[in-house]
This record gives sequence, structure tokens and C-alpha cells, in this order.
Amino acid sequence: MAAAAVDSAMEVVPALAEEAAPEAGGLGCLVNLPGEVLEYILCSGSLTAADIGRVSSTCRRLRELCQSSGKVWKEQFRVRWPSLMKHYSPTDYVNWLEEYKVRQKAGLEARKIVASFSKRFFSEHVPCNGFSDIENLEGPEIFFEDELVCILNMEGRKALTWKYYAKKILYYLRQQKILNNLKAFLQQPDDYESYLEGAVYIDQYCNPLSDISLKDIQAQIDSIVELVCKTLRGINSRHPSLAFKAGESSMIMEIELQSQVLDAMNYVLYDQLKFKGNRMDYYNALNLYMHQVLIRRTGIPISMSLLYLTIARQLGVPLEPVNFPSHFLLRWCQGAEGATLDIFDYIYIDAFGKGKQLTVKECEYLIGQHVTAALYGVVNVKKVLQRMVGNLLSLGKREGIDQSYQLLRDSLDLYLAMYPDQVQLLLLQARLYFHLGIWPEKSFCLVLKVLDILQHIQTLDPGQHGAVGYLVQHTLEHIERKKEEVGVEVKLRSDEKHRDVCYSIGLIMKHKRYGYNCVIYGWDPTCMMGHEWIRNMNVHSLPHGHHQPFYNVLVEDGSCRYAAQENLEYNVEPQEISHPDVGRYFSEFTGTHYIPNAELEVRYPEDLEFVYETVQNIYSAKKENIDE
Repeated sequence: MAAAAVDSAMEVVPALAEEAAPEAGGLGCLVNLPGEVLEYILCSGSLTAADIGRVSSTCRRLRELCQSSGKVWKEQFRVRWPSLMKHYSPTDYVNWLEEYKVRQKAGLEARKIVASFSKRFFSEHVPCNGFSDIENLEGPEIFFEDELVCILNMEGRKALTWKYYAKKILYYLRQQKILNNLKAFLQQPDDYESYLEGAVYIDQYCNPLSDISLKDIQAQIDSIVELVCKTLRGINSRHPSLAFKAGESSMIMEIELQSQVLDAMNYVLYDQLKFKGNRMDYYNALNLYMHQVLIRRTGIPISMSLLYLTIARQLGVPLEPVNFPSHFLLRWCQGAEGATLDIFDYIYIDAFGKGKQLTVKECEYLIGQHVTAALYGVVNVKKVLQRMVGNLLSLGKREGIDQSYQLLRDSLDLYLAMYPDQVQLLLLQARLYFHLGIWPEKSFCLVLKVLDILQHIQTLDPGQHGAVGYLVQHTLEHIERKKEEVGVEVKLRSDEKHRDVCYSIGLIMKHKRYGYNCVIYGWDPTCMMGHEWIRNMNVHSLPHGHHQPFYNVLVEDGSCRYAAQENLEYNVEPQEISHPDVGRYFSEFTGTHYIPNAELEVRYPEDLEFVYETVQNIYSAKKENIDE
């Protein structure tokens, strides 16, 4: 009977809506059904929220079944936004109808803001104050974030511009939240030794769009601990670590029992699970993200040490972190409790080197130099995180000039959150913002932020007057140039001065010399770069030199380039270009070309017609040849 009721759910709703009073015969038969069957129908998934609203207005019994805190509206909420259910406890009283309304309103607000971003910020990267209207939104932030995730997960190759700005907004919101959590974490007393928690904050900040949580990472480590316990049981079935419960922090004092734990750990980590130090790809940021260390089962000394340390402490072995130069280590005390100890009373563990146990002399041999005793000392959480972020900072400085410097920006944010008065890093941040600010499409607000940073540097260290003065001068010059900028430049293909332009925005091209695939997002009738760039790029060696059209292209490797017309050709096998800025300029990929969004089309209003003509000539002709 229930199955039949579900099948006819969509027929039931119109019938109910037409009934004006409960005396009607059809409705009377329906409401006499058992409550479980009616609830089953209403929760079948075939009915929309509007349907439920109409049903609940027909009679008292159905109104009671559709009460705002009941199962029917909970199911409506769950089906519409399943990812949000993890935020509710089964024991909490929830007005599901009200939650549904608030979530729906937040979704509409989110879409309204996302839709406005392209028009507001097309000519510049989203400025530092561009998110102010988001921060002032009413309602739970998780609802707003959930709508942004829904936009990102929209299927197909459409709504690229929406996805582009939804991603930027979500990135910003999550980073702000994570940074606030990290700052609160850093206020803990020095004896608060949750090294893993701090490392997870760093991981989350650098990967804000990934689903990373301390709970999930801890669960993965707990599963490794279970494997270690299984091995340990084979070594010593009465080992005290086997009696530890989850969350306990007991420590084992007997060296022999500690040694048994470490032997079991080394077997599980390095022999059974095949964890290893990443010698082949050492300078990869993934080696520092704990969730990636667990997925890829590889890392560098500091990340491998934190994993090793966390497991050992859960099993009662009190290892400690050592900020050893060039190679992070752990130390294991061999001396008696309460005795005066020196560096020779410890064994040093190289988690990067499969848990190898080292003496002081072997530690120095490992790095090829003698070091002072102070460098064998234990360090607190903040120092460990400082080293992790310092490694990321070094990697960020390696990024190419065509990249967004996202890793460098993130690592600077993290470092300055821990040490806000580091003059050299503040100066580096000012230079970075200045570099991003001087490009024509970058944010005017970044320029203003440079001045704020420079003023702070001058207060901290007047000795930096020369560097600060240089940046202030050039920053103010940039502000003046921005003031002189006029409105949107419109380029018409029909204009006589553009007669030599052969290609149009949105076309998928291939570079004749370097072979890369790209999409055109702008063009100039001649090279508009300065003499130095023309000389450095050896443009004069081209047959047509700089007196030919040049094209702004987004390349599949993530870079943006300025290519001469004679070096480009149609890509006879067009494919999507995996570039982070595609959505900034284009709204859709059709399979043969990209369609410009409204803002780009305003700047090149006649290009789309040429694109259609080109696609028809190039790809239709190819299809006809294949058919023949």
C-alpha cells in the first residue's frame, strides 16, 4: 500500500490543492490513511516545498503532519541541502521550516552577490575591501558557503564566470575563518602541545576549498594506531599501551616498553604502509600538508616527524620535536626521570629516514656539519609551525612570474599571523602587493594596502627608510596613473586599424613554436609592450616583428602570455583550457570555443560573429572530411 502511495504522490498533491474543505470525499479518504503512510508519501521525495505548503493548508490533520519541526520539513531540507545535515545534532530541537526559509534566502543573496562581482571587478582582481558586503550578510555563514559550493558543483561547462567568483568568495571566507582559529590557537599557553592541530590549520589555510578537518585527519591516524597496536600485541600481548583508550594521554616510563612501541611503529609505517621520505620531489608544497602526507604516504622531515610524534604519544612514548638545522628530528629520552640531562642522554629519531635512531655524532654526519648543543633542544608548537610556514614561504618564492603567487601570499599571511612585526616579511608583502598592483588589471585597493604596510614597517624599523621611500614613491605614482584612467576601451574588428587582426577572443589556439594550447582573451593591432620587453623577448627576430597583432592568451599550464599572430594557429582538436582565470573572461565552453561573458563582450563586441564564422569554416570542414 505504501509503495502505491509513493507512486501516486504527484497525483495526490493537485487533488489536495483543489479541495476547499475537508468534507470533500477524495480528501476524506486520504486523510483517513494511517499517519505513517501519509508521512511516507509526504517524505517520498516527489514533492517540492511549495507542494508541502499547499498540502498543509488543506486540513488540520495534514497541517499537523507538516508541522515546522517535524519529519516532513526536515526531509525537505535534507533532500535540498544534504551537506548541511552534519551541522545538526539529532537531539536538538530544530524548526526545519524556518531553517529552510533562512537557507533559501541566503542562497538568493549569495547568487545576487556572485552575479554582481564580474561587473564590479572585471578590470581588476577582487580588492581587499571587495568582500565587505559579504561580511555584513545576515544569517548563518554556513548557509552562504553551502550555496557557493552548490554553484561550484553545477554540472557542465556553463556558468564559468559564476563559478570563478563563487570560488574566490568561498576561498576568502574560509581563509578568514581559519586564520581567526589559528590566531586563537596561538594564544594557548606554551605547554599546550597539539602539534597536529596547528599543522592542520596551516593545511586548511593553504587549501581552503578542500574538505580538511582535524577530526578526519585524527581518524586516519587512529586507524594507523590500531595497526600498530595489532603488531604490538604480537610483540608483547600485555603491553600497557594496548589498554589505552582513545583520548588518553598516559605516558610509559620504561625504556624497553617504549622501544617495543617504536619497533611496532616502524614496521607498520615503513614496511606495511610504505610511508617514506619524498626524496624525488622534496620541494613540493604537498609534502607539508598533513592530509596529503596521509594520502600520498610521503613527506619531508618536519611533516613525517609530526605524524610519527602524534602516533608515538598516543601510544605512551613521550617523543619531543627538535628544530635541527636542515633536517627536523625527534628526540627520545634515555636518562632517568628527574636527572640532569644533556644532549647525549637522548636518541634522535629520523622519521624521514624510516625511523632510524641516531646518536649526536650521527646527527651531525646527517647534515654534514657540527652544531651547538642548543640546536638539539626541544621546541614548542609555535616554533614548529614557524618552520613549517617558513618552508612554504621558501617554496612560494620559487613560483614563476606568471603565477598568482598564491602560495607566497598564503604563507606570508600565516607567518605574519604568528610574528606580525617581522619587518623583512612585511617589506616582502608590500613588494608583493605592489607587484600585483602595478599590472593594469590588478586592484587599486592593493595599492592602498601597500601604503598601510609601509607605514607599519617605518614605525617598526626607521632604518628601512630607503626601501620604504622607494615603494611609497612608486605606489603614489601608480595611484595617480589609476586616477587618469578612462572608461572601457572598445575594440571593433570593423575598424580600419584592426584589419590585420585574424583571430578573435574565445578561439582555442596552438603555439607553433612551443606547442602549448591556449584561448585568446584579448588582442592588440600591434605589440603594446615596452621596448625592454620587446628586446628581452627577441620580438625583432620575428619576420613581422612587433608591427603585427599580438594576443593575450590563457595557457593550459596556468600562465598568461602575449603571443604574436604569426606564432599562433587554430587548434584543430580544441579542448578545454585548464586555467584558473578562464571564468573571469568566459561564461561557457561549447566544445569548439569559449563564449565571452558580458564584460568581455562589451570590450570586443564584434568578435563573437567572427568566432562563429571561424568555427563553421574550420571545424565543420574537418567534420565533412572525416565523414567522407
